[in-house]
Amino acid sequence: MKRINIYFLLILNLFKKITLIFLLFISFQSIAQEDSYTLIKAKTIFDGVQFHTNKVVLIKGNKIIAFDKVTNIKIPKGTKTIHYPNGTLMPGMIEGHSHLLLHPYNETSWNDQVLKESYAERAIRGANHAKKTLMAGFTTVRDLGSEGASYVDVGLKETIEKKVISGPRMIVAGKAIVTTGSYGPKGFAEHVTVPLGAETADGIDDLTRVVRDQIGHGADVIKVYADYRWSPDKKAAPTFTLKELKLIVEVAESSGRKVVAHAASEEGMRRAILAGVSTIEHGDGGTREIFELMKKHNVALCPTLAAGDAIEQYQGWKKGVDSDPARIVKKKKSFQLVLETGVTIVAGGDVGVFPHGDNVRELEMMVQYGMNPLSVLQSVTSVNAKAFGYENSIGQIKNGLLADLIVVDGDPVKNISNLRKISMVIKDGTIFKQ
Repeated sequence: MKRINIYFLLILNLFKKITLIFLLFISFQSIAQEDSYTLIKAKTIFDGVQFHTNKVVLIKGNKIIAFDKVTNIKIPKGTKTIHYPNGTLMPGMIEGHSHLLLHPYNETSWNDQVLKESYAERAIRGANHAKKTLMAGFTTVRDLGSEGASYVDVGLKETIEKKVISGPRMIVAGKAIVTTGSYGPKGFAEHVTVPLGAETADGIDDLTRVVRDQIGHGADVIKVYADYRWSPDKKAAPTFTLKELKLIVEVAESSGRKVVAHAASEEGMRRAILAGVSTIEHGDGGTREIFELMKKHNVALCPTLAAGDAIEQYQGWKKGVDSDPARIVKKKKSFQLVLETGVTIVAGGDVGVFPHGDNVRELEMMVQYGMNPLSVLQSVTSVNAKAFGYENSIGQIKNGLLADLIVVDGDPVKNISNLRKISMVIKDGTIFKQ
């Protein structure tokens, strides 16, 4: 019996030593990973504001720790060096208006996606869309509405953060807020209860509760429909009163969150601006007076040029062959007014209306519609980061910011479509594509 006890103690002691060695190994491995260094060289570097030559970027773990001439940086022993002699190194792009849970309407109508696709299907599609977005060089997306899928977007974001799947950093809105009677799906008999693509809320008490409830469910930003196509002639008309919109902003801002507004009508935009929203999405009906008001109140515009362009093509417009439809003519004119008045433009295409991974389509159209290519690059990096409240972590190549970086073949200023030629993607210090 004594001998058995001795053997047991020896085995127990050995097990403790093995466990200790294993824990030390894991600890050393973790320290090694945190202290790993990567030096990136490229022909040119766009830092989110301007271009540089003869500079390099040094990464430690998931942070940028140096951006300077190589002669001014002390390179630690064992640093991994990556060199792109013909490439442009720049911050990971930021998609300003996405719906990862939607897919193009020429595949399945919006109504059928909301009414007939399960949460499971939409989540799986969302995971596929997330990977395509990241591989296209977009390391962050502002996802503005789950469109009938409750808080599946919050779950998708958390799944990416847990590294279960690959995808961009997500800024999520959860369920957009709409007034009773304004949003779809519509066209059903009065005795049929139909799930909506957003959450209804009306009046002071209801709006206060809904905004707080969305925050509690994980929304990073609150999206509200300041107008919708519910006028007698089916054109965009205001939904919430100015007082209601101001309340939404007040409740959201008390938690440190911004409010964005879908708005296409002149009056809907005016109310949203005066209420204090951070960005207006679409803005098709904006006038010079409205855009000047936006500039005065520091409200940015996300024009979503590519979405309207895609929808017109789904409806039969042969781009490049047929003359521009009225919607496109109007959009081009309003975008020119935006450029003339100096409103801050954030880059976002309403991706999901058209394929995920094709995000650069919006940037190409911004150039086609008259925006300077350098300004477009700034918009999709540093301008987006600042407008969304993330300038202290992403959007620039700058000491202390997160290592969200991409390498583009060629010069995107000479040809904005070079942004489709992605050689490398780094998000949060991890290489996802090389």
